[in-house]
Amino acid sequence: MAEVVVLPDPEALAEAAAERVVGVLAAAVAGRGIAHVALTGGSTAVALYVRLATWPRREAFDWSRVELWWGDERYVPPDHAASCARLALDILLDIGDGGMGLPVPAERIHPFPVEAAIGEGLGAAWAAKTYAERLRARVPVGRDGLPVFDLVLLGMGADGHILSVFPGSAALAAGAPLAMAVPAPTHIEPHLPRLTLDPRVVTVARHVLVMCHGAAKAGRVAEVLEGPLDVARLPAQLARGDNAVWLLDAAAAAGLMRR
Repeated sequence: MAEVVVLPDPEALAEAAAERVVGVLAAAVAGRGIAHVALTGGSTAVALYVRLATWPRREAFDWSRVELWWGDERYVPPDHAASCARLALDILLDIGDGGMGLPVPAERIHPFPVEAAIGEGLGAAWAAKTYAERLRARVPVGRDGLPVFDLVLLGMGADGHILSVFPGSAALAAGAPLAMAVPAPTHIEPHLPRLTLDPRVVTVARHVLVMCHGAAKAGRVAEVLEGPLDVARLPAQLARGDNAVWLLDAAAAAGLMRR
């Protein structure tokens, strides 16, 4: 079963997440010379990225040995407010002169190729296929030919989705491609088309970190972690394995029987 850690509030959650991210990635770099991480979006990511990009974590180890990927993306231009890549580029990273983010080289930053897909009219399916090819070329392969990330960062939606894999998603089907285009959801915001990875990457990753806060998600958190296994209805249950740690604030953990 996944480890569950309950923190008093969102600020403490972000601090704990930053410490764990640094520990996992530093160990990967020390052991294998490189670390592959799949980033996430959302409000929990903002708080985490701010803490990672500032002292002392900015100087904690050699960030130039980290390869950054995304677990999912909104199919919008990179300057769009909803872009997951923009969130990281604005807060986490230093790819220009005089920036104060993490010094990850530009050639190790791998957003979904949405800008090219939109600008050249190539379409979301092309962006997904191209991203899958890049992943296979750079990330070690594990079970079922899936890329093995050293760390996958996740948030959970109110409906129990992770990445952009919603309940009943075609991405959950056997034989789904490594990366695929996802239609805009109608039941949850933002109502934008997406790109996502095969969610089984969560099950083969070396480490998974799920961050969730707020009373509004307490019922769903309890259902995902302690309810019957039904991944088609609750995709977040893919992160119930012993490679996963759930960081929850007290409000999000309120419905759990095991505390």
